[in-house]
Amino acid sequence: MNTDIIRYLTHPQVQINPDVPVPQWGLSLIGRTRTEAVAHAGWLAGTTQVISSGERKAIETAEIIAGRLGIMIDIREAMHENDRSATGFLKPAEFEAVADQFFAQPHLSVRGWERAVDAQARIVREAEAVLARKRHGDVLFVGHGAVGTLLFCHIAGLRIDRVHDQPAGGGNCFAFTRDGRNIVHGWRKMEEIGS
Repeated sequence: MNTDIIRYLTHPQVQINPDVPVPQWGLSLIGRTRTEAVAHAGWLAGTTQVISSGERKAIETAEIIAGRLGIMIDIREAMHENDRSATGFLKPAEFEAVADQFFAQPHLSVRGWERAVDAQARIVREAEAVLARKRHGDVLFVGHGAVGTLLFCHIAGLRIDRVHDQPAGGGNCFAFTRDGRNIVHGWRKMEEIGS
């Protein structure tokens, strides 16, 4: 039986700039420091593939980890966060309210955002396309909170609900088995995996 572990890691803290499109935001100093610290973690030792969203903050996270592991990253543009370009940057309180609606009404486009059911189908399709390669070793997907939560709900057999969202701050990871797609653990801060 194959014991490979598939992990989905969200990028940690970013440099917020309302004048720059969200997909182009990079990691903040805190986010970069957290990633550099965890790049040496033992739980990453069996990783043979690092797959990243095409957004800058995910790529920066993936590059730090893949560089430490001595492997190239594979960028998959369709692993991007849910499309929120219809509203652009929203202040935190307004963003949280719209995000709540996004999860609560997955079949509706809230204020022009990509529907949760469509974002879920997209991230599942991307993950399964990578896993269909059947390459040996653990896989690390590096992406985003909303689509990561949608992937988690799919793998765990749960209905879409924000109650399953990652903890605040990003830099969280869940894991599942390649064989059987069984959840190994839910969201954990990347510093707490293996502890």
